[in-house]
This record gives sequence, C-alpha cells and structure tokens, in this order.
Amino acid sequence: MKLTDNLYFYPEKGMLDCNTYVIKDDLNVIIDPGSLQFLSQLIKDLFKDGIDPKDINIITNTHLHPDHCWANEGFKNISRAKIIIHPLHKKFYDMTITEASKFLGFEGLEFEADSYLDNNKLSTAHMDFELVPSPGHSPESICFYCRSEKILIPGDVIFAQNTGRVDLPGGNAEELKQSIEELSQLEIEYLLPGHMDIVTGAEDVKSNFEFVKKHVFAWL
Repeated sequence: MKLTDNLYFYPEKGMLDCNTYVIKDDLNVIIDPGSLQFLSQLIKDLFKDGIDPKDINIITNTHLHPDHCWANEGFKNISRAKIIIHPLHKKFYDMTITEASKFLGFEGLEFEADSYLDNNKLSTAHMDFELVPSPGHSPESICFYCRSEKILIPGDVIFAQNTGRVDLPGGNAEELKQSIEELSQLEIEYLLPGHMDIVTGAEDVKSNFEFVKKHVFAWL
C-alpha cells in the first residue's frame, strides 16, 4: 500500500509477523521484513506495487526481535540487498537474538550484518531519516523519523492505543515511558508502528500519545 510518494506499508500477515515498510527512492530500503514464514506473501505484495525485491538496496530493522528480523537472511538471498543495522543492534545482538528468541520459542535465529548505519541518520535521497534510540520494549530499539514529511516508524515502542511489551529480555517499563514521552514531542503526521493499525493525521497522532500516557502507562 502506497502511503506517500516514496513510502509503502505492508501489514503484518499473522502471528509472529510485523508491519513492514519500504522506502522507494534513489536508495531503496525495507524496514522490518518480518517473519520468514510470510516472506513469499510479502514478495507478492511488493510486486503488486511495482517493487522488485532485486531493486531493494538495504534491509534494516527497528529492533531485533524475531518477528521483525526473522526474514532478514531470506530476503537478502532473494534480493541480494545488504543487511545494514544500527550500532545499538550490534551492541545488544546477543540479548535480543539469543535470549529474546529463546524466550519466544525460537532457536538458532541468527543473521550476519553486512555493515552498520550511521548513528544519527539514514538518507535515501528525497527522504532523510533521523535514527532515534528509544529503549524500553528492547534496549536496542530505534525509531526512524523523517522530519520533513513528519513520518515516524517506531517499531514496537508505541502502537495505536497501546505499547510494546516490556517482559522480554532487556525490556524496561520506565525507559519505555521516557522514550514515548520524548517521541510525543515530535511533529508527526504518520505514526507507523510495528503491529496493528497505522495512525495518520497530526491530531489523531497526538490523541494516540495522550491515550497511551493516560490509559496504558499505569499498566506498565
């Protein structure tokens, strides 16, 4: 589904999958390819939008829980794109890939990064993303924020009227609350989370942050 001139959205397809986002620009990027078991359907959806996986240059992630990165290697094998992750992902790789995967019943879920993103930004040509560390759901969670188009891709930090869980290895409720407080200060027209529905329109996004702070924070 095309959201803006350069941004596409592919909803999660089942349990242990996630929402996937594609930036189609001079540099083509896929964020969170999701679960390996749904990769073939994702590929079909890309083709429907005129996106050939072989045209993707970079595979990257908001964080390294298996529902977001399980298909990294599989997508790389199809597309020959490079897996390029954030330095925080490298720092906490063992905790998230090994410990969190075991917690969720996965064994041997690993991938090898080809290189690492700049700590602060990712530019695709027409879109410049700030990479915002946002721990709490996981210690290596980052958000992709395009200031010019007011787009936030927060992974599992915040959802429509909910937040990511904090009971996986490295999760921290107070850190998650602080991350959400900081994100709520940004100008956002498109809130594009890792699961469930997207939220569009500045007022609806603002209302969503207020709902989460009022009704969800107390349960964290």
